[in-house]
Amino acid sequence: MDKKSAVIIGAGPAGLAAGYEFIKQGIGPLVLERSGTVGGISRTESYKGFHFDIGGHRFFSKNDDINRIWQEMLGSDFLQVSRLSRIYYQNKFFNYPLRPANALFNLGPVESLLILLSYCRARFAPQPEESSFEQWIINRFGERLYRTFFKTYTEKVWGISCKEIKADWAAQRIKGLSLLVAVSNALFGGGQQAKSLVEQFNYPKYGPGMMWQRFKDHINAGGGKVMLNCEVSSVRHDNGRISKIVYFNGKEVQEVSAENFISSMPISSLIKLLKPQPPAEVLQSAEQLAYRAFIIVVLIVDKAVLFPDQWLYVHSPKVQVGRIQNFKNWSRFMVPDQSRTSIGMEYFCNENDPTWNMPDHELIEFAQREMAEMGFGPASQVIDSYVVRQSYAYPVYDSTYEKNLQNIRNYLYSFKNLQTIGRSGMHRYNNMDHSMQTGILAAKNCCGERHDLWTVNEEKSYLEEDRTVREIPTVPEKVLIKAFARMDKFAFATAFGAICGLLVFSATMWIISRGGDVLNSHLRLLAQYFIGYTVTVKGAFIAFGYSFFWGFLFGWLFAYLRNLFLAIYIYRIKRKAELLSLKDFFDNF
Repeated sequence: MDKKSAVIIGAGPAGLAAGYEFIKQGIGPLVLERSGTVGGISRTESYKGFHFDIGGHRFFSKNDDINRIWQEMLGSDFLQVSRLSRIYYQNKFFNYPLRPANALFNLGPVESLLILLSYCRARFAPQPEESSFEQWIINRFGERLYRTFFKTYTEKVWGISCKEIKADWAAQRIKGLSLLVAVSNALFGGGQQAKSLVEQFNYPKYGPGMMWQRFKDHINAGGGKVMLNCEVSSVRHDNGRISKIVYFNGKEVQEVSAENFISSMPISSLIKLLKPQPPAEVLQSAEQLAYRAFIIVVLIVDKAVLFPDQWLYVHSPKVQVGRIQNFKNWSRFMVPDQSRTSIGMEYFCNENDPTWNMPDHELIEFAQREMAEMGFGPASQVIDSYVVRQSYAYPVYDSTYEKNLQNIRNYLYSFKNLQTIGRSGMHRYNNMDHSMQTGILAAKNCCGERHDLWTVNEEKSYLEEDRTVREIPTVPEKVLIKAFARMDKFAFATAFGAICGLLVFSATMWIISRGGDVLNSHLRLLAQYFIGYTVTVKGAFIAFGYSFFWGFLFGWLFAYLRNLFLAIYIYRIKRKAELLSLKDFFDNF
């Protein structure tokens, strides 16, 4: 292959986006996909005419380029959906995002009061450390709200205690803590844009797999090639460069060489496939990186309506199911018969644990029992079912992941023609548009540009766009920084006292120099307040001392109150921005 050639491992959103960008650059890449379909975890499976997602994927982004590409691919087949999702807890449905009136009604006044008191306690006496997810959430929302709406669901997803999950994972999921962003939202209504994104999203007519099939067709038509059922068995390297990839296409083992290589496979798997092998400590780090797996049990129910939501978050500890998808509420075209409903009972697990190894028929019976226990109908209404297992679904942010990932990154930096992209390829909890952005930027890097893929999704607010770090603030930023800077109480008080003293001193000296009796008589009134004051040179210095003293006290008090009220204001708008960003917290699981 020529010097502009490229091989991409994985045909998920990241890999296909990289392929799309290569086609734009006039390069026909080879994309190798292990499975028989494109899309990765955001693919669409089908069974007897029923279509279903592997987890449910909304299409929304603040990146105009990503939105444009999506629209270009699907056009009129890209539907706009009004979002409805709720939390199921204690046999009741809570609006999500949480709404005070609904939460108060469902929890009752006593529990709501206890949550409020717990919140106040957390604000006035926060935990001194924030190393874990549990500490991070409690410090912001109180222990009682944490145990009600965070603990059970989060531990279902990750399979470990919230004490073992790193706080930076929570910080990545709940953003909007930047002072600049918070103030901008407060002054210019930036939070409303985030709200609109939560309430509406786009969705392909027949599920997200439809989008990725269009990407595949586009790459093939543009001179590239997407090959399915091709499993990479080794990645050969020499002198700091990847030389070729060995893969099995279902019939025979083949090799392919190229100038550029991009991988979206799990980064730990990539490390294990490198030949010669990496150092022992790098292999050990790869072995210790953890991923959470996922099982979806699709139940086809002989009933037109079960619930109006696209999906439900199940916070109840009484059942094991973590989330329930209702596919016909995403798009009516997902279900061939509108008199029936297909739901996806989602179970989070680890590969080869008891849930993962449970036979399909047992999983189906288990899901039917939980469906009935939650009040959605008896098992007798289920007329068919289907099971899908998904490995490497979620990268786990445990207590050791950061060190292990850094060891791997340091080693991979030694390869001049290899980049890793996407959620699994970077072991980062990227959303779909973030993953696509890493693929696009990786392809641009192969064409001479220089982008740091690891800065994607590191913004303080949820801005799904490529951004270069600005070392020099813009004019609006400078204005906001100055306007909200703390005032130095001593400096302001000294300056204000000096001005007051100089004014009275100058007025006295001016009258003395003029010798005017009328003005003189009026200024004598200051003697009632400044003991010892006379309209003389000596009196001018006495007046300066008094005026400076009282001016200093007033200036200090003014600066103190100004800082206090400003701190309260900033606290309020930061909390508002934080709570707005909380709306997407569970959506990103």
